[in-house]
Amino acid sequence: MLPTLNLTGDLVLAERISPRIGKVAPGDIVLVQSPVNPRKVVTKRVMGMEGDSVTYVVDPKNSDESDTIVVPKGHIWIEGDNIHDSNDSRKFGAFPYGLLQA
Repeated sequence: MLPTLNLTGDLVLAERISPRIGKVAPGDIVLVQSPVNPRKVVTKRVMGMEGDSVTYVVDPKNSDESDTIVVPKGHIWIEGDNIHDSNDSRKFGAFPYGLLQA
């Protein structure tokens, strides 16, 4: 989540109720279980909810090519704020809503 959150000095308070009652919306910062390493929890920003059309840059390091996807039912689209160095939905696709932690 660089540059929004710093490696040192920033404090993040997380609550676990909103994901359970469906009160997560685009723009929210969430904690999710990493699909790459399930023992790890990562911070990402919600860009789209199920049924939303999301346009994203496919490979921001090498081109400006973009693609549009409709987020499937039971999933969300998450991205890190550091577009050039983030493991997020651009890499592994729509994210299962059930893996939201807070």
